[in-house]
Amino acid sequence: MNVTSTQNAAATNRSRSAMTLLEMLVAVTIATVAFAAIGSLTVFTARSFVALANYGDLDDASRTALDILSRDVRQSRSLTAYTPTQISLVANDNSPLTYSYNSSTGNLTRQSGGTTKVMLTQCDYLNFKIYQRNPSNNWSWYPVSSNQLSTTKLIDVSWKCSRQIMGQKVNTESVQTAKIVIRN
Repeated sequence: MNVTSTQNAAATNRSRSAMTLLEMLVAVTIATVAFAAIGSLTVFTARSFVALANYGDLDDASRTALDILSRDVRQSRSLTAYTPTQISLVANDNSPLTYSYNSSTGNLTRQSGGTTKVMLTQCDYLNFKIYQRNPSNNWSWYPVSSNQLSTTKLIDVSWKCSRQIMGQKVNTESVQTAKIVIRN
């Protein structure tokens, strides 16, 4: 038996059956980069889907709140109390109706007939302004003084709501604003 040919055959079998350290390091590096790219793409996609859902939810809530607020103001008889964060109206059936914004909770609430309903949540700010019906000559409206609330015919409301994703405030809807005329 030839010892040299046996040793050569054993060495050839070893080199075919195992990876060298350098080959292993290259394979691990490529796999790590590939998994990092897939992970980043997955997180980005998930955040994008959550952001889109939040935008839709914010838009729906704002539209619903504005529809109800517009209907109530248009059908009300008069304004009885006013602050930049709260308005009190006499409804068409002579019952009191109040919309108030609480900046600490971020909620806009509607109080009518002994019931309270939250209209908006997670609002960053909300502001009411009141004006007389007659416009000035520069396409704006005359403001109402605090002792003449009975002359109020136009209520301007604006708000901005937002949501958080993973602890960061990233969803902010554009400012919602409306000028609503008291018709009665």
